[in-house]
Amino acid sequence: MTEGRVAVFAPSPQLTVTVEELDGAPDVHVHAGGQGVWQSRMIEALGARAALCCALGGETGQVLKHLIGVDAEVREVAARNGAYVHDRRDGRRDEMVRMPADALTRHELDDLYELTLVQGLRADVAILSGPDEDDVPVPHSMYERLARDLGTQGTPVVVDLSGERLAKALAGDPAVIKVSHEEMVEDGLAKSDSLPDLVDGCRELASGGARAVVVSRAAEETLAYLEGRLVLVESPDLTPVDTRGGGDSMTAGLAVGLAQGRSLEDAVKLGAAAGAINVTRHGLGSGSNGAVRELTGRVRLKPWEAS
Repeated sequence: MTEGRVAVFAPSPQLTVTVEELDGAPDVHVHAGGQGVWQSRMIEALGARAALCCALGGETGQVLKHLIGVDAEVREVAARNGAYVHDRRDGRRDEMVRMPADALTRHELDDLYELTLVQGLRADVAILSGPDEDDVPVPHSMYERLARDLGTQGTPVVVDLSGERLAKALAGDPAVIKVSHEEMVEDGLAKSDSLPDLVDGCRELASGGARAVVVSRAAEETLAYLEGRLVLVESPDLTPVDTRGGGDSMTAGLAVGLAQGRSLEDAVKLGAAAGAINVTRHGLGSGSNGAVRELTGRVRLKPWEAS
């Protein structure tokens, strides 16, 4: 099986500072974060190659250069990357500070699009991920352009987005759509989070030509629409430490499976295992290749039919 290469569009990574407690004293952790960073981290943990396509600028961007930890294709910009500080000393994530990312200029946008296009053409699969939901460093239309241009040039595109970004990306006819059940309802893609309504939403999303629609459902079984076949994805029940990042790890595992030539079904299993391992750890987008591969054999796909 080939190593696999995945290009990840992550327009504006974040600088993350998390305060935890160790032996009764504050324990401060500083990392690169954001959806695309966490996905890239899991991609490389699974033995594939990630090419993180991003813009870095300002003091936060200068720090992020040293923290990203994966292969990155960077457009240096004047715009500052966003940052946040979370306090987890009581076991919850309490947000203390959040600084939004700045918007990129038109020349910076052109260069970032071009950089991502080139890396996507060189990759086996491309993921389009978003910045923080409140940040708008790039126009939503860039997602449509990248999905369409990469797809028509032969690179399968996986989108893991919501809201207007997802709507624009869908107009570019991606190959795989990953979304949560909450996002399906909030974005008007499903009438409710009941399985029949989510199934109807999956069928509608797939009508644009997507090979697969994968709907994560928090602690419930993931719903997947795979080339006309509906299945529920049953993952091993593990005790969670931090549920954030589980969906991003699922997307990363799914993309790696496709990049390595696996079937859709096997790629979904790998994604489910990656998501299950991630929530047992404190680090988002983390987990070992061996643990994920071991768990993959315990993931079950169960056909779903309306009762």
